Amino acid sequence: MRAAVVTNAEFTVEDLPTPIPGRGQILIDVSRCGICGSDLHARTHADAVADLAAATGYDRFMRAEQSVVLGHEFSGTIVDYGPGCHQRWRTGTPVVALPIVRRDGEPHLTGLSTAAPGAYAEQVVVQESMTMPIPNGLSAEHAALTEPMAVAWHAVRKGQVGKGQTAFVIGCGPIGLAVITMLKAAGVRTVVASDFSARRRELAGVCGADIVVDPAVESPWEAAPKRGRVNGVTDILGLGFDTMEKLRAIPKLPWWYAFRLAGKLDAGPRGPVVFECVGVPGVIDQIITAAPPLTRVVVVGVCMETDRFQPAMAVNKEIELRFAFGYDPGEFRDTLHLIADGTVNPAPLITGTVGLDGIDNAFTVLGDPGGHAKILIDPASRAVTP
Repeated sequence: MRAAVVTNAEFTVEDLPTPIPGRGQILIDVSRCGICGSDLHARTHADAVADLAAATGYDRFMRAEQSVVLGHEFSGTIVDYGPGCHQRWRTGTPVVALPIVRRDGEPHLTGLSTAAPGAYAEQVVVQESMTMPIPNGLSAEHAALTEPMAVAWHAVRKGQVGKGQTAFVIGCGPIGLAVITMLKAAGVRTVVASDFSARRRELAGVCGADIVVDPAVESPWEAAPKRGRVNGVTDILGLGFDTMEKLRAIPKLPWWYAFRLAGKLDAGPRGPVVFECVGVPGVIDQIITAAPPLTRVVVVGVCMETDRFQPAMAVNKEIELRFAFGYDPGEFRDTLHLIADGTVNPAPLITGTVGLDGIDNAFTVLGDPGGHAKILIDPASRAVTP
């Protein structure tokens, strides 16, 4: 089969042996595969990412000198089963799969490990237990976006955004656009998106952002509607005074029970939820400094450098900081069905398609934030420019 192989940051298209599915695995023909920001990092900073992965307990991430077939955002059709499979679906069935397989009992990330070649190829091996049929005649292009949209869905669920809360999305690259799409699918009424790139701001609007801001011209915090009264620490203190005066005015009321109940029901004052989708040093500190009190910050952008922020600022505002990565199989399945039933439309994210011979060009143009968002690979195509 033909596959794009990266070694020391250089791509070559090679003829490789047909993959053989192991026990409990399926061989699929690749229909489409998305180029992910993780692939961009893996190509040029493989050793740094591998060191980080090892420090967190996963020591099988690819190294720069190794030859690896990237690609973990894919859709395809079933070709053959390995031994020990339940063979749930007929050959030719369109499927997607979580990008993880087992080799000798150990997990390997598909497309990011020498033991689990990815889908920048005509065929890829997946785990039967992690495979799902594509419902409702969903196109291969849209099905391939299940994986990145699942990352966004996990982040949105991590943020626990109320429909009446304001959500801010800082950074409108592919993951930021996916977060915007998923926030609107979750029913969040006000989404404020911010990016320096005019092209990305345009796509943010198409994905459903209610307010789109150029941070070089306007602060996203000022552009957002002023809901409630918690815009500063003084507002919290004033709210405490007003609440106590009202409660103490009621004879014989054990006012402290009201506070206990509010705590249990999470009914106290709340700030907005901010999704950091940039992954550049300094952005978290900027958010903590500028955001109103009681803000929840969900960090989705992957910053590969050491960062710093002022804890005292976060403490005084009671800023809540959360980090989101990946998804679970249930979120992956739910994302697939949200796309298939039309609740989520990933089409605006897709800005180009190339064949295997065009992957190097695609990586180059993805370095320009004013150009493409998500470029798909069609192994059957001969296109070399997206």
